[in-house]
Amino acid sequence: MAYDKFETLKSTAVPLPIENVDTDQIIPARFLKATERKGFGDNLFRDWRYNNDESPKSDFVLNNPIYSGKILVGGKNFGSGSSREHAAWAVYDYGFRCVISSFFADIFKNNCLNIGVLPVQVSADFAEKIFRAIEADPKAEFEVNLPDQTVTIVATGEQENFDINGYKKGNMLNGFDDIDYLQNIKSEIQAFAENTPL
Repeated sequence: MAYDKFETLKSTAVPLPIENVDTDQIIPARFLKATERKGFGDNLFRDWRYNNDESPKSDFVLNNPIYSGKILVGGKNFGSGSSREHAAWAVYDYGFRCVISSFFADIFKNNCLNIGVLPVQVSADFAEKIFRAIEADPKAEFEVNLPDQTVTIVATGEQENFDINGYKKGNMLNGFDDIDYLQNIKSEIQAFAENTPL
């Protein structure tokens, strides 16, 4: 399933400075029945967002109207726990295109890269600068530049580089998942097969 190309994202951000956010908190297990990637955003952080009577919890950041944007800034060790890819689906379906943290669980990180959410791992010091910038101004903007592999606090110009696998970077820039990538090189695969003796 192709998704929008990711090149440069300039956006405000939603802060979630909680460490060890696991995939069951991102999307509780009772919502894993669907097999399509649609509708999961409604239940992103469900148990943190809503009371038992379905009323929104006013103290949770996603229910606070002063915060918005396509960037989610999480605490250290974001996406730990089970390997459910639905957690990444929920993040994407809610509208986030990038998650910034000082450390990601590997499986969650790869699940994000497979569906068009860019996980940007920064140093703990730079993550703290981002949190402070949002605290000072909820409308503070951040720029995530995938070609240059940089994230910038727009107001101050402070910037840090991030790492990304070259194959995944290419797919993000083209809006490809793994199947799209193979479809894109189908002619090369056919040529190789035709010219390779059995």
